[in-house]
Parts: sequence; structure tokens; C-alpha cells
Amino acid sequence: ALPFALTDAQRRVSAEIAADLGRAVPMHRLLQGDVGSGKTVVAALAAAICIAGGYQCALMAPTEILAEQHFRKLIGWLEPLGITTAWLTGSQKAKERRAMLALIASGEAALVIGTHAVIQDKVVFHRLALAIIDEQHRFGVAQRLALRGKMRSEPVDASEVSAGFQQEPHLLMMSATPIPRTLAMGYYADLDVSTIDSLPPGRTPIVTKLVNEARRDEVIARIRDQLAQGRQVYWVCPLIEESEALDLANATETHAALRAALAGARGALEIGLLHSRMPVADKKAVMERFVGGRMGVLVSTTVIEVGVDVPNASLMVVEHAERFGLSQLHQLRGRVGRGAAASACVLMSSTGD
Repeated sequence: ALPFALTDAQRRVSAEIAADLGRAVPMHRLLQGDVGSGKTVVAALAAAICIAGGYQCALMAPTEILAEQHFRKLIGWLEPLGITTAWLTGSQKAKERRAMLALIASGEAALVIGTHAVIQDKVVFHRLALAIIDEQHRFGVAQRLALRGKMRSEPVDASEVSAGFQQEPHLLMMSATPIPRTLAMGYYADLDVSTIDSLPPGRTPIVTKLVNEARRDEVIARIRDQLAQGRQVYWVCPLIEESEALDLANATETHAALRAALAGARGALEIGLLHSRMPVADKKAVMERFVGGRMGVLVSTTVIEVGVDVPNASLMVVEHAERFGLSQLHQLRGRVGRGAAASACVLMSSTGD
């Protein structure tokens, strides 16, 4: 049912996960792969194995943007197979949430996708056997344990007793940025690691450049060039609004400045603004316009750090890059290079050349 062929690396890690799912002890595995390597489809294959056995699977992501992207992709792959998927986020209306909770409790929803809402007390699974946590470094230990604790404490029927019923679900964690704690878990604890060590065909390497903020005009000139070629651009700032304590560029001021600087530029389209304080509906509208190609430049905070997939975006500018952690920079850089066009990530800093 997939519209593309799996890479050799995806096939290999899928086989490793499938072997674990067939064992009588709970899987505890980290799926590690660079941004854009295809971890989502591996997760979908694992979910399909679990669901084919008559059980439920839950996928938890740290942001609503990422959870919604997973929801759209997995619906496209699994719904034609007759699999019902439930959706849970904190911004849901009460009526919709009640309907989703009923589908989950009855077992009608074989796949559940959402944010931290998945681990709330009111969420009761019927036969949860696989918990998938995306961007696992964004969740705390207690949050990950809360998802594992959603398994029923008693067997559902006699067949499960004879099959050796397990009280915990299999756990698959995914990350493109295995931070030291994750590495320590792999080295000292019972954490198996599967690595997707190649990118799907058609992906181009991303060039990363460090430049001094004094060369801002050169960076804007490069943006004009990308827009003229019909490409799209991200510009990421560390703050939403001006702070008296920190003399840093902020998203609202940068948005206004770029609108002025790019006025009349060929292919400029819209210059959009996205940050975490915006209402969910407004964030969704901005993302839809950028994903749909109606917006040329998206000025944003790190709300786009994970989960945004726009193949036409070829340039990422990170302002005050020294304010970001290595994992954040790695994730932000991964927002470009998702199509065939040559892509670049420009890290602007007062310490650059």
C-alpha cells in the first residue's frame, strides 16, 4: 500500500523490530536515524504488525504540529487497510475528545496518535501492546513510563493467558538526536538500538555555514535569490518579543524587518510569522499556507523544530545560533534538504566569521 519502496536500511530495522514484537518479553528499543531518514514509515510498519495481531498501538509526539503530521501520514497509509485511527491533543473540543476516548476504550481505534494528551488519566486502552514515542529526548522519564503504564493489568481472555500475557507494552522510541542520556541508556541499561544509516533516494546533502550577524544583508540577498527560484525559506529566532534582559533579535521585529526588506522581491509571496503563543487555529493556518507554497518566508521560533516537512524549502536561517542547543540546531537544520533542491543552513552569530 506504500507509494514508495523502502530503503535497505528501513527494511533492516523493520526486521529487527518485527523480531522483537514476536518475543514474549517487552521490547525496549531506540530507533535512531537522521532527520528525513524515514523513521515514520518504520513506526507505521511496527504498528501494522501489532494491529494485525488484534492489539492497539499508541504514538506520542511532543508537539501538535508533529503529531498532526504523523496523523496525516499514517491515515494515508493505514486507513485504506481498514484501520481506525484516533486523535488526541490538548486543544480538542470536549465533544470530540469524548468520542475519541470511547473509540480507544472499546478497542475500535487500533491506532492512537497524539501529544501528551495520550498519557492523561482519562485515556483507557482496550488492548495496548505497542507504545511509540517520537522525539523521545523531548519527554521526561515519568512521561515515558506513564505511556508504558497504560497496559491493562489483567489478561483480556484465556488465549492471552496461554500465550504468556505481558503486563507492559512493547516500547519503541525514536530520535534523530541521541543526547548523552539516551547514549547512557543504550550503554548501561537494557536499551536496544536500531539505526537507519542512509537517506531515501533524492535527498541532497545540506551545507551548513556559520556567518557573522554583521553580514545580515548578504543573507537577505541570498533569500531573495532563493525566492526568485521559487524556493521557500525559514528564519528562526530565539525569542518571540523583545526582552529587556536579552538583547536578541525577536520573531515579531524580524518579521516586520523582513517584510520591509523583501517587499517587491520576485517570488516573495507572503512573509509569515509563527510562534508558540499564537492560538492553535492561527498556527495551523500559517503552516497550511507555508506547506501549500503560498508563503515564501516563514519567520518562527523553535515551534518548527520538529515535524515540519516542506520539500520546497531550501534555506534555513538561524539567528543568534549560539543561543540554541546542539539537538535544536540539528533538528532545525533538518527542516531543509527534504526535497531534490540543494539546501543550506545559515547559522548567524556574533561569533561567526
